[in-house]
Amino acid sequence: MRRSALRLLALPMLMALAAGPALARESLGLYGTWGAFRDPLVPRCYAIAMADPSAMSRDYQPYAAIGTWPRRGARSQVHLRLSRKLAQGKQVTLRIGGQRIVLTAGGGDAWPSSDTDNAAIIAAMRSAPSMTVNARDAKGRPFANTWALPGAASAMDAALIGCARLR
Repeated sequence: MRRSALRLLALPMLMALAAGPALARESLGLYGTWGAFRDPLVPRCYAIAMADPSAMSRDYQPYAAIGTWPRRGARSQVHLRLSRKLAQGKQVTLRIGGQRIVLTAGGGDAWPSSDTDNAAIIAAMRSAPSMTVNARDAKGRPFANTWALPGAASAMDAALIGCARLR
């Protein structure tokens, strides 16, 4: 099966991931393999995408989310759920748009170490074709997760607009 077909099959899984137990979430649109959603009860809005399919073993379903929480004053915060439990004390690196950014990580999650890194990632996501995280799992094995970025900028913008009036 071609990668593009696999990504299209992933859209229903993305919708299910975003829907979860809280039925109050509203779809703000689908943009390529990225979706934008609003949860007015929190309130929060976010863009989200599943990682490219892989035949490698996974502990988790990997996704990238860019969240905005208006009441907290937090906008466009990057969060990555990786496919495996991470080795403690090992470096997790994001490659995007010719940059390498070391992330803070724990369990199966990774995020930027600073607001400066977060801003650099968001800016690069607007023009890079993909982003890849490289890490070592809890058993010391190297692995990578990759996300296609076409549609990411539109989904991030939809999430920001979706929360513009929520306070």
